[in-house]
Order: sequence, then structure tokens, then C-alpha cells
Amino acid sequence: MFVFLSLFGLVRGKTLLVVLSCALLLGASMMSLRQASLEKSAVREFLGKNAVMKMQVITDPNQTKPKVFGSTLAPPSYSFLATALSIGVEYPEFHLRVPIRVIAADASVVGLLPGQIFRATGSVRSSKEARVAALFIVRGNIQDATPASRWAQSLGSIRTHLSQLSHNVDRGDGGALIPGMVLGDTSLQDQAFRDAMRRSGLTHLTAVSGANFAIISLFVLWCMQWFVRSIRMRLIFTTIALMGFIALVRPSPSVLRAAAMASVVIFARGTGKRSDSLPALGFAIAAVVVGDPWQARDPGFALSVLATAGLLLLAPRIARWLSRYVHEKIAGALSPPIAAVVMCAPILVALSGYIGPMTVIANLLAAPMVAPITVLGFIAALLSPFAPALSVFFLYLIRFPADWIAAVAHWSAKFPVVQFTTGLVGFAMALAIMIAVLAVLLFLKTRIRYVIAIVLIALLAFSWMTRWPAGDWQIAQCDVGQGDSLVINLGDHRGLVIDAGPDAALEDKCLRDLGIKSVPLLVLTHFHADHVEGVAGLINHREVGQVWVSNNPEPVFESARVNKWLLGVPQVNALAGSTASIASNRGLITLKVLWPDDAGQTYEVMPGDGSAINNSSIALLVSAPDFTLFTAGDLEPPVQAQIVDSLMRVDIYKVSHHGSLYQDSALMSRLSPTLALISVGTGNSYGHPAPQTLAVLDRLRSRVYRTDKSGAIAIGANAHRFKVRTSGGSKWWQKVRLG
Repeated sequence: MFVFLSLFGLVRGKTLLVVLSCALLLGASMMSLRQASLEKSAVREFLGKNAVMKMQVITDPNQTKPKVFGSTLAPPSYSFLATALSIGVEYPEFHLRVPIRVIAADASVVGLLPGQIFRATGSVRSSKEARVAALFIVRGNIQDATPASRWAQSLGSIRTHLSQLSHNVDRGDGGALIPGMVLGDTSLQDQAFRDAMRRSGLTHLTAVSGANFAIISLFVLWCMQWFVRSIRMRLIFTTIALMGFIALVRPSPSVLRAAAMASVVIFARGTGKRSDSLPALGFAIAAVVVGDPWQARDPGFALSVLATAGLLLLAPRIARWLSRYVHEKIAGALSPPIAAVVMCAPILVALSGYIGPMTVIANLLAAPMVAPITVLGFIAALLSPFAPALSVFFLYLIRFPADWIAAVAHWSAKFPVVQFTTGLVGFAMALAIMIAVLAVLLFLKTRIRYVIAIVLIALLAFSWMTRWPAGDWQIAQCDVGQGDSLVINLGDHRGLVIDAGPDAALEDKCLRDLGIKSVPLLVLTHFHADHVEGVAGLINHREVGQVWVSNNPEPVFESARVNKWLLGVPQVNALAGSTASIASNRGLITLKVLWPDDAGQTYEVMPGDGSAINNSSIALLVSAPDFTLFTAGDLEPPVQAQIVDSLMRVDIYKVSHHGSLYQDSALMSRLSPTLALISVGTGNSYGHPAPQTLAVLDRLRSRVYRTDKSGAIAIGANAHRFKVRTSGGSKWWQKVRLG
């Protein structure tokens, strides 16, 4: 096909078609060759087995985000890329050179630097990461690590010292931001700040890219004019400085793209030829993709290229158009963030499902602070190992602009976002809107603008109508993966939350989508990680009035974490027989606790983890003017059978223990719910929900909604008639009436 396109292009004189087909042929060939080399690697023969492997470090080991497996929080682990040099069961059987992903729980790997060689024993697993041949999970400690080179030690020392000094100068978000903006090191940033940066559209500031290269290049060139007269010598010194900068910040996709583009521009200027940014960008894209074909599938690389293309192609046109209405300098300041946001919008929507209208304003407010932080931070980094006092002085100067950017991120993150559907549908909608915006701004005449404006408004209206939760709702089941979090709407941006799921980011996102700004009552049914780890996201800019907890504090590690997060919030041990009422905008909501009791009891242990803790879950019967609901955490059959006589028919049942096999059929029959909600993770290894449980609910004619299939679930209730909306697709309201 590629040959045919090339011949057709040559015959018809279509040079662009020839170039395009050749580029496609080259890219596809490189990807195929690299993929074939990975699939035929000797590492594949050891999949599912234990092996001894000799490896060379490629990237710095970084602590991974804590993961919840079932009811437990996995211990911290570290992840990095390495090159496998040899592999065998007890001794080297194969010598090779292929990339792998290494996961290690041993904290000593933190000291490893790129270039070091070490041995380790572990298990070889298949990996979903296309660029690696396998996943290697280290068992025990690393062995026989070679010393790092002086060059690697120097670079590592600079990164470590800058991070430590930044933290000492400013222990807030500003201090955590400085290493990210200067060297791309985000290890000091907590999850809440990362979410604020992402939501406000400022995440690109912590990914070293072309902007950093441009700033450093201009700074080095400016310094060189005082020492070197020859422009070529200045460019040589600038090139050397940039090579050191690449090694210092580590070669991420955006860094490689910016480095390739900068090298073309520097070469063109050094040879006296006219430099053109667009050919340089094209060469950069080709060079990076040929060198590492998997960069073409990296969203960060795509965003970097699109942002640069927007600055080169759209920013000048947008500036000229805006200068008709505002001052020329204001137009020049507004055009770069507008161009970057417009070009990157389809990718951002496909990844996150939303885009923040405040992104342009946030970038405009942050832009003046980028250059001083980059330049002074770079100087501080170079001085940090041997002149820490002077480095602290520079860091103290830039802590104020860094604090400003952090404040802008938190401020802009509070504003609502335009919600889209994630994936291909969201990408297509955002792409259509982007084309309409470009057409209106740049190309179309006055009459056609009205047509485009109508189309644009229609697309935005469709996006608004298909958003989640879409208007009035009373109960929402958050999509938090393999865990639980249910919210009852109290009105005025208040919500009663029952469990917080396993993921702080997902919990925070769900509550933001629901518009919940305060939580008068938080109920934590029990202290398993898949129900409480999300508390860290729930308290992000939200006040909690009171928390109900189980009388079983196990596991102690999790309950201690919860107590730390909710320090100062009144806690109540919820016991059977307790009742409470809470006001909502639709009337009084009554809560009745059916379990646990205060008597120590033992029950049959079910297969799986934590039966004793599961059976201490808080069971709640919720009665409101428009609905009745029963939820009971992870209660298992012995306790379910004990409380069945206290139950009645309800409208909504949040199925216990993620719909597992272990259910009391008498309890489900007594409830006979109209709607059954199952909170469960996609592709979980527990087999939840169990087919037997689903079969019972089907016999009861209950309409089942599960988060692994439908995403988040919002229910509107009016006099025991219900409307259900899910976030997993653009479905309209589905009316369900009580039979």
C-alpha cells in the first residue's frame, strides 16, 4: 500500500503524498521491527516463572501510587525501566538486551541511578506496557550493584539536593512545584495538588518541554555573549549546556522532542541558513518516533507536539485577530495559552472526559512566573551540591512565584468543568468544537460564522445534556473501582457519604461531579482499604461534620490512617438500634442502624479476606420522602440472616460485598428492591458480582446497575418513582416505576 501511494504520488506530482507515505512506511517498519524483537526475546520463555536477571537501570526508580488489593493496601513499591542483560533460573542462560519494567518493594532501589548494573531474583510477568518485553517483580533485595559513574552521581546529587532544599525553603505546594518545573521531579507533590494542577490545565508546567529548552537556551546564549564573540562558538556552548540539561532532567518524551527540535534550530543558525520552526518540529517528531516508536502512542508526547504546533501555527493568527479588539500586548499574552488549549483539547477530553474553561485564564496568570522559576531554579540546582547557602537564596526568591502558581492552580480547580464522554466519542466532540473554533477565529467570513456558532452551541448543549449526573438526583453510586462509595443528596451542595472507596482521586472526582462541597455525615461501614482509602480525596476542600465508624477498629493500620485524615472530626461508634435524622432539601431523611451490636460474636469464616471485619460492617436503613434504601458494607450471610427480620421491602439496595457469591437469599427476598446497585471494579479477580447473586436479583425482578458496566450511577427519585442515569455512555434517563 505504501509503495502504491508513493508511485501514485510521483506520477501525479503529489510531493506531500510521497512524503506522507514514506513517513508511514518508516514509522510502521520501525514499530514492527521493535515489536518483533520484544516478542521473540528470550525473556518470554520465563513468563510466569522465577528467574535471576542482570539489569542496567534506565530511569530513576519512583515510588508508585499505593494500590488497594481487595481489603488491604499494598506496601509501597518502586517502579523503573531497565535493560535486561542476562536471564536464567540459577545462572545466566541467555545474554540479551531488551527493555523491561521492574517493580521492587526494596527501598534500597531508590539509590539506583541510570547506568548502574545489578542482579536480582524475582518473577517474570507479562506486561500491558507495549515498550517492554516483560514485567519483572523483584523478590528480596537487589544484589551486586555496580557503582554509579561520577557523571550519574553528579546528576543524581543535583536532583536530590534541589528537592531537599526546595522542601526546606517551602514545605507547601510551592516548594513541591519548584523541582517539577526545573527538573521534572514531581516526587514532592501530593495527590491533591496534582489533581488541582491537572484540573486547572497547568500540569504541563511540571513536564520539562520546549518552553524550558527555549528559556535555558536564551539564558545560556545571553551569558555567552560576555565571554565569546563567535556566534558559532556560542551555539556550541549552548548545545553542550542543553545536552547536560537533557541528562539532568532525564529524557522524557517531551524532552526528546524539544531536544530534537532545538538541535535543528541551533544547527541552522550555526551554518547561517534560515531556520524554520515547522520543519524543525517535523524533524523532531520523526527523529523521536524512529528512535522510540512507542512515543507515538504516548499522550504526553502528543500533547507536547500539539501544544508546540499551536504556538507556531495558531498563536500568531489568534494574536492578530485579538489585536482588533484589545491592546496588542494583551493579544500577544492571550494567544499562546488559547492556541495550546485549542490544539490539545481533543486529547485532554479523550483522557479525562472534561476540560476546564478556566484553563486559559490559569495559564495566563501563571505564564509570567515560568521564566524566573526556570532560570533561577536551574542556577540553584547547579549550585545545590557545593554551595547550598547560595542555592537557598535563589530558591527563596522563586518560592513566591511558585506559591503564586500553586494558588492559581487551587483557585482555578474550584470552578466547574465542561463534562464530555471519555474515549473516542469525547475526542470526536472536542475535535469538532476545536475545528469550529478555528474556523470562526481564522478563516470563515461573517455569514458562515453564524452557522458555525449555531453548530458550536448545539455541540455544547448536547455535552451539557449528556453530562453526569445531569440535573436533579437523590442517590449516586460513585465509580471508584473495586470498592464502595455511595452519596445521598442533601441539597445546597451537601451530601451524606457512605464509604469513600479505595482511590482518593476517584472519590474526589465523583464528589466534584456531584457538586458536593460539604459532608455533614460520613459513614465508614468498616475499615477495609477498599472502603476508606478514598477519605484523603473526600476531605479535599470539603468539611466533614461527623463520622460514624464501626466498633471494630481492625485493621489498625487503616483505622489509624483514617483518624489522621479526619483529625478533629467528631466520631461516633454506630451500634444497632441507633437512629438519627438529617435535613435535606426534599424533607427529613431518617437513618436506622441495624448492625453491628455491642456483643462479641464469632461467625463462620467465608473464603477470602477479613470475614470478621466484614461482619462488623454498619448496616443502615435509610428512609426519605421519595425513597427507601438499605446498605450494609460487606456483611456476609451469617449476619445478614440475623438482621433479616428487621428489614422491609426497599426501593434501592446497595448489594453487600460487591455482589459476591456469599449472600443470604432470604435477605434479598425480604428487600425485593426495585433497583440493585453493585459497586465493583472492571475485570476484578474475585469474580464479583457472582452469577448466582445476579440470578437471585433477576428472579426478584430487580433492575441491576453495576459500576463496572455502567460507570457512576445517579438516581432521581420522586414519590418512589425513579430515573437512572449512568456516566458510562450517553444514555438518556431511564424511567423505572415501583411495581
